[in-house]
Amino acid sequence: LHARSIGPYSLVTQQPLGGKAQFGGQRFGEMEVWALEAYGAYTLQEILTYKSDDVVGRVKTYEAIVKGEPIPK
Repeated sequence: LHARSIGPYSLVTQQPLGGKAQFGGQRFGEMEVWALEAYGAYTLQEILTYKSDDVVGRVKTYEAIVKGEPIPK
């Protein structure tokens, strides 16, 4: 079992590295997005922004957590 809550990001794409050996994230493809859209999952925004390649959103989210403020949408 492999899980990731934080870890390294690619310097070029700013996306999480892939693979267990690099402490990377698991691929979340187009079909997985469709499945969560059909299910109505609230975590979809989080997966496609803060936890992916949204650098500004990631920094703002981290700052909000450190300051104890609500996470921006």
